[in-house]
Amino acid sequence: MPLDDTGWPVSTGDSTVSNAHVEQFKDQVFHLAQQDMSRLRNAVRNEMVRGTTHNFERLGATAAVKKTTRHTPTPILDVPHSRRKLHMEDFSWADLIDEEDLIRMLIEPKSAYAQNAAMAMGREWDAQIIAGLGGVAKDGDDADVAFLAAQTVSDGSAAMSIELLSETKYIMDKNEVPFNDRFICISAEELKALLNTTEITSADFNTVRALVAGDIDTFMGFKFLQTELLPLVTTVRDCFAWQKDCVGLGIGRDTIARVSQRDDVSYAWQVYSAFSCAATRIDDAGVVKIEVLATAAP
Repeated sequence: MPLDDTGWPVSTGDSTVSNAHVEQFKDQVFHLAQQDMSRLRNAVRNEMVRGTTHNFERLGATAAVKKTTRHTPTPILDVPHSRRKLHMEDFSWADLIDEEDLIRMLIEPKSAYAQNAAMAMGREWDAQIIAGLGGVAKDGDDADVAFLAAQTVSDGSAAMSIELLSETKYIMDKNEVPFNDRFICISAEELKALLNTTEITSADFNTVRALVAGDIDTFMGFKFLQTELLPLVTTVRDCFAWQKDCVGLGIGRDTIARVSQRDDVSYAWQVYSAFSCAATRIDDAGVVKIEVLATAAP
């Protein structure tokens, strides 16, 4: 096939998008979506799902039985067993490309279409995880499980502060939530509020300043994750703190990417990406909602 002066194939009536280019694009969408775009996916427990529903098994706490004499009967403990149920949901993204110059964009190594598709998919992964953090969960019998009032900090009348973070940590510590893999997601406004409400002479200030600057990402045992997808109702934003194993993400179908030519729309190229997932709280004691006063527009 002849090439133009930039090295691109010159169309002779056949498609200039080769199978190799299509495969490269699909790989790029997948890797971008999994590695760079979703900020919360690696902060929760991931399980692959076969079928339209999935159960996360839960075992309650038990206590050891004291042995007071020799040869006592073996105690049989009735371990509390319950479930959290997920119903898979499907999500997709698609666009059509008509012009030859846009087709060339498609097969560039850093395709804008690949990045756009991946970012859309990544945001939706995070939106579903956030919905699972604060939404109504389902038990094994499909009954609703509302967010516990005891796991909520503040009432939305105050901005994010060191005091609210301290109260969040206290709730998780009191519930014996594991200290490892603790996360908190807040928006840019909460990061700003933390810096503004901290005295410049305090020991916390330099730590918070480094957090805002991106020099560190952990404070009070929480790894901070920033997102602008948090629920905002009027002036109240819901931020969340959790321990990784206390939140589950069921993955029915991981991100896929397809590029195909459609004869029903003048043989335009369709760029398509999709996935199937659902998220839920597995252990309510390990998820805390922080209702903060928000002033920035969504």
